[in-house]
Amino acid sequence: MTDHHLIDEIQHVSLAMFRKNFFGVYHGSISARIDSESFLINTRDAIFDEITAASLIRLEHGVEDYRRKTASLDASIHEEIYQRIPHAKYIAYSMPPYVTAYTLSHDLFVPKDYFGDSILGEIRVYDLQEFDGWYRRAPAAIAEYFARHPGHLMLIKGYGVYAYDRDLTEMAKKIAILENSARLMMLTC
Repeated sequence: MTDHHLIDEIQHVSLAMFRKNFFGVYHGSISARIDSESFLINTRDAIFDEITAASLIRLEHGVEDYRRKTASLDASIHEEIYQRIPHAKYIAYSMPPYVTAYTLSHDLFVPKDYFGDSILGEIRVYDLQEFDGWYRRAPAAIAEYFARHPGHLMLIKGYGVYAYDRDLTEMAKKIAILENSARLMMLTC
């Protein structure tokens, strides 16, 4: 896969996720592993319905240079996941409104619809305990969660969803199924 094709793929999925309200104007992150030592991630000022090559930046693991200041605030989280989960090819952080609202009052996500149940199953909601210091704790906590749990989705109470997968479209599809399941449950309450 060429870098141009990879950028096109990220643009397409990012726009779809923005239109579904999974990403905000400057809120969220999406990345792709380039090789064992580097990954592409959106910049801090990326607008997710207009991702271009200029709004993606290549980072090398463990290299603290000027690019880190331009990269997404979530870059250290993505980096830690890539280092701990070798089969992760794509990562996204999103804040789908129904799922995020659901996490505020539930400890376990149990989908009641066919697709949610058959594709996702039950997902434990991670409680970050307190907001203070979350970005300092997040890289290790999120990577550790994925290392210990079999699924590719992490629901974080009041914060949103982290997801990873080998296929970008499959990752986006799982987030969409998750949000649709949460929406259906919220509408039936």
